[in-house]
Amino acid sequence: MAVYYGLDIGGTKIELAAFNEKLEKLYSERVPTPKTNYEEWLNTIVDLVNRADEKFGEVGTVGLGIPGFVNQRTGLAEITNIRVADNKPILRDLSVRLGREVRAENDANCFALSEAWDAENQQYPTVLGLILGTGFGGGFVLNGKVHSGQVGMAGELGHLQLNYHALKLLGWDNAPIYQCGCGNKACLDNYLSGRGFEMLYRDLKGKTLSAREIIDLFYQGNESAVDFVNLFVELAAISIGNIITAFDPHMIVLGGGLSNFDYLYEALPKALPPHLMRTAKVPPIKKAKHGDSGGVRGAAALFLTK
Repeated sequence: MAVYYGLDIGGTKIELAAFNEKLEKLYSERVPTPKTNYEEWLNTIVDLVNRADEKFGEVGTVGLGIPGFVNQRTGLAEITNIRVADNKPILRDLSVRLGREVRAENDANCFALSEAWDAENQQYPTVLGLILGTGFGGGFVLNGKVHSGQVGMAGELGHLQLNYHALKLLGWDNAPIYQCGCGNKACLDNYLSGRGFEMLYRDLKGKTLSAREIIDLFYQGNESAVDFVNLFVELAAISIGNIITAFDPHMIVLGGGLSNFDYLYEALPKALPPHLMRTAKVPPIKKAKHGDSGGVRGAAALFLTK
């Protein structure tokens, strides 16, 4: 039996999960991420894989989901929040130690891939995964494969910037313009994320509330919250409309904390058409099914082919 390992490489933990070719989970193990020594970091992953090989009596395929990407031209990992492995040739070093090919993809791409391989979603040739979590990001899957691009940074949608219509909606000169960690200003990462949702409410409505509190007030019919949610949906439609125009996906799947705000699935399809070309079709917009296990599942799916 072929076994597929997916590893979710986080700043605090590393999880390995083993799957069969139907992506049914067979086993998982998590360990803390070593923070000081690169050799120790490599050995931790090697040990997890070797233990899984022993358990199944197989040489499993190894896919990694990382919070960044491996530059395809230099082979170096760009993962700033895992300092110990940042700027290191992680795939080469792991391949040598494990005696097999190792593949890696960005977390958001793994999320999109995991959802695209769901039995219900395999009917869609192209799937756009959008994460509305701590940040805003995405991944694009074509026929069961991640589109990574030339360098490996395709899908960094959080670093697209607010456009003319978005600035007009937010009040031109009065629009809150946020500085992004990437060095630019007005990146979608700070607007369409759960964090952005809270910052916008604070700056437009003058009150600091959590996303949960704003959503509760919205469902209670609170005027300020209803007005804000309508504005947020319009801002999301303007920005996601651009992404639909670029990719024309057959299906969109939403993940991250804000994806649990069910009103979005009713409101977004209605708000999108004015921001699309006349003949464009609003794709089905669904909530992610695999939640937190999307990372390991998608990483394992890096070796699946349709």
